[in-house]
Amino acid sequence: MRELEVIGVRVEMPSNQPLVLLREVDGERYLPIWIGAVEASAIALAQEGVSSPRPMTHELIARIIDELGDELDVVQIDDVADGVFFATLTFTSGGKVSARPSDSIALALRLGTRIEAAETVLDAAGMLLPADEDEEIEKFREFLDEIEPEDFA
Repeated sequence: MRELEVIGVRVEMPSNQPLVLLREVDGERYLPIWIGAVEASAIALAQEGVSSPRPMTHELIARIIDELGDELDVVQIDDVADGVFFATLTFTSGGKVSARPSDSIALALRLGTRIEAAETVLDAAGMLLPADEDEEIEKFREFLDEIEPEDFA
């Protein structure tokens, strides 16, 4: 397993499809995962540290985990098949739950949990960006600084 960091979410044009972009912490590969608009908003809100007055789904799940006295130990993106990614939530109690990566990432960001991907996933879906694309990544980061979660609605 390789640890990943969340770079952010963006909307791909012309399909208008949101994606979350992750990058290896100790590597050069990026992992783009296409997600739904609701999940994109949840991830963007979590990255900005925004809490709603009433708990949204991922906030509710985080509260439930806490109230049950458990902790989310790690989120693992452990498989990809036909463009569909699969993740597992692993708890300190030893419990494991299969989940969508988008929900898993939104939850991990709220709880400060480590996100990992299997080498097989990175080999199949990861990508190296040429050196001249570093400028594109910087533009992407600037875009993320300006985008509002409502833009994904």
